[in-house]
Order: sequence, then structure tokens, then C-alpha cells
Amino acid sequence: MPIRFALALLLTAALLPAAASAQQDFSAVEITTVDLGDGLAMLQGAGGNIGVSAGADGVILIDDQFAPLTEKIRAAVGKLSDKPIRFVLNTHWHSDHTGGNENLGRAGALIAAHANVRVRMGSEQFMAAMGRRFPPSPPAALPVVTYEQGVVFHLNGHAIRAISVGPAHTDGDSIVHFERADLIHTGDTYFAEMYPFFDSSSGGSIDGMIAAADAILELAGPATRIIPGHGPLSDRAGLAAAREMLATVRQRVSAAIAAGRDRDAVVAAGHTAEFDARFGAGQPAERFVRLVYDSLKGN
Repeated sequence: MPIRFALALLLTAALLPAAASAQQDFSAVEITTVDLGDGLAMLQGAGGNIGVSAGADGVILIDDQFAPLTEKIRAAVGKLSDKPIRFVLNTHWHSDHTGGNENLGRAGALIAAHANVRVRMGSEQFMAAMGRRFPPSPPAALPVVTYEQGVVFHLNGHAIRAISVGPAHTDGDSIVHFERADLIHTGDTYFAEMYPFFDSSSGGSIDGMIAAADAILELAGPATRIIPGHGPLSDRAGLAAAREMLATVRQRVSAAIAAGRDRDAVVAAGHTAEFDARFGAGQPAERFVRLVYDSLKGN
């Protein structure tokens, strides 16, 4: 799926209530599998990238995209293992990462996430960036195991460590470190090769995104593979470049605010110009700069 179309889904259907997303046409979406070896894989379709560990102990999914895609995701997982999907670990609450929870939970999967994910999913939410309200998720979609700092799953020969990174994309973000495999799933704290979205209404911020990137970079080595929330499989160098972009744009927007420039002037000033060729394939640079401006202004 083209990156721009995938991010368009994120910023529209991906953030709609479950009932609305169910009405979207996902019939043409194909689930593609990136084999990472040792029973590990990345699945891409519509919505957030899915991490998979499949083996003798069963299957754990990191995120599960949209409800209408559950059967396609099951079919893709079935090519990796004939074992059941035992666990789902959500990196945050947005429905392009949790939309399959109800289907998989009803089928017997145990769902885990940061405590704030359950709070957000269990109550009405308002997202200012979208101007929309989202009703609570059904009980079967809610995480049944929650944590504050982190949790470790010992499955298929891997220690799969979920780590809270504090408010970044939302206030319930986790990254997931497959320690022996030197693999990290970042959730939406990292968008590879595109300008990121962060949800200020859910506690996200530009400063939190930078801090999360720093935390991941501390874990990552030169050979670490990184599954981003959106975009292609990445690595430490790709994340470092994205972090530099975030910090540079933040500094420029902050200086413009200090100089008294209003939002429209800041957006029109071209603060991302040298980054647009690399990161402009997702959301428009202007939308990203507006997010940064509003984050720094506390809007």
C-alpha cells in the first residue's frame, strides 16, 4: 500500500470509531509479510504495522489493525504457524492498532497494554486534531492485562519486553523489544520516512516524540532492526535521522513562537524544507508543522 494512502487512512478511517471504520472498504487491502527470521515477522496492510512472534508456544501479535482485516491477518499468521493467536499487545489506543481486539479477544486471545490504553478505550475520547469524538470500545476489545512501566512475555524462545516510554504519540505508548533478536517495535512513537502524527488530545507532544526516540536509540545498536508504527522496516540510522528532523523543526518553530509569529506565519515559513524530500510522502509538511506549533503553544 502506498505510504501516502496508508497515512491518509491513519488520519481518517484509522481514527474513526469502530462502527465507522467497519463501514470502510477494506476489500482491496492485502496483508504483506516481511519475514524477520526466528519466527518473527512484520505484517503490513492498512493501519499500524503488526509485529509477530510465532512458534511452539503460540502466537503473539503486536497490534492488530482494523476489525474488517482480522480474517486476512489470521490467514497471514496461519502461513507462519498453525498455533493459535494467544496474546495481543497494543502499543497505544488508536483504532488502526486496536481495531482487531474485539475479534481476537472473543476468539480467546489475551490482550495487554499500558494502563492508559484501557482507560482511553473504555471511555469516550475527543481528538482535537480530527475534531471528532470516539465512543468507548466494547468490553471484549479492552486490554485485560495492564501495566504502568512494562511487562515481559517469555514465548517462543524470546523475551518480548514491553516498555512504557511516557507520553509521546499518546499517553499510553509502549515500545516492544525482542531482546535476543535485536528487534524493536516502536508503535507510533516512530513513523519511518514520513512526518509523524501525534495526538495532543491524548497526551501526545513533540517533546514526547523526541524523548521516545531518544529512549529507543539508547536501546538500539548498529544492527538493530526497527518495526515502525507506519512505514517500511527501519533501523537505528533511520530513527536517528527522524529524531534529528523532529528536534530541528521543534527548535525552529519554538524560535518563531518566541519571536511572536502566529500559527499561519509559522506554517508558511518553510521550516521543514530540507526534510520534505525524505519525510513528505505521508502527511503534508504543513499539517505536521501545525501539530508542532499547537503542541508547543499548549493548544
